[in-house]
Amino acid sequence: MSTTTASQTALAPDRVRSSRRRWWREVGWRYIVGVLAIAYAGFPILYIISASVSDGGTLTGSTTLFSTFSTDNFTALGDTRFWTWAVNTLVIGTVTAIATVLMGAAAAYSFSRFRFKGRRLGLTSLLVIQMFPQVLAFVAVFLLLISLGEVVPLLGLNSRVALIMVYLGGALGVNTFLMYGFFNTIPGELDEAAKIDGATHAQIFWTIILRLVAPILAVVALLSFVGTFSDFLLAKLILQSEKNWTLAVGLYQWVSDQLSANWGLFAAGAVISAIPVVALFIFLQKYIVSGLTAGSVKG
Repeated sequence: MSTTTASQTALAPDRVRSSRRRWWREVGWRYIVGVLAIAYAGFPILYIISASVSDGGTLTGSTTLFSTFSTDNFTALGDTRFWTWAVNTLVIGTVTAIATVLMGAAAAYSFSRFRFKGRRLGLTSLLVIQMFPQVLAFVAVFLLLISLGEVVPLLGLNSRVALIMVYLGGALGVNTFLMYGFFNTIPGELDEAAKIDGATHAQIFWTIILRLVAPILAVVALLSFVGTFSDFLLAKLILQSEKNWTLAVGLYQWVSDQLSANWGLFAAGAVISAIPVVALFIFLQKYIVSGLTAGSVKG
């Protein structure tokens, strides 16, 4: 018995070392990569926050983070049109996100549940169209809005409604495919059971399906809002007056001139601009990570 105990004691350090090597080989290196990724992504954020509370008004005037602390840049935002741009951006982003979700969900539900002539051609067309970025058509969009503005000023240049319509014009591509794949995971038996109870397709769509596909709706809404919130090219092309600008256009104007660029004001505006996106992500996170379709056919 003593010999066996002695041999087990001698093998214990070898087992510990082997276990540690295995842990580092399978798991440990991931922590190192994660820390490096967080540092790589977090440093620009710390740098822009440091610039926003600096009284130098420049990104290169300080060699250390948070060497000075001042709220003058945030206070100075009140003397600009920043808050008007913020309201414009929130309105445009919210309306676009809601309309994108509704349009994409309706299209995905139709392609997933119905069999009609041209269905395969429609799916193929959406797949091909989404391969081309919307910005490729900005010249055509500009000319089209000039013509529309002569007939319907609300849909012409310098109109926020026109900008929303342009965003929605390219909303069905990838969003429909994302939703289409998720809709296909919802069992058709749910639709059949609802039809037996006398439900119409509209009732099934609004009261049953949309609740089960809430995770993908949250993802599409978040992607649409973030894409619209940060868009510069189309917003700059369509919105021409300063009062109608979005945050991306307005913040760019502060630093577009190298001789008069105010990076402190820009940094303060960028910090505040990030709050709605972060808040929306936190709010939708529980819907994104939750599997609402699990067990939907049980019982």
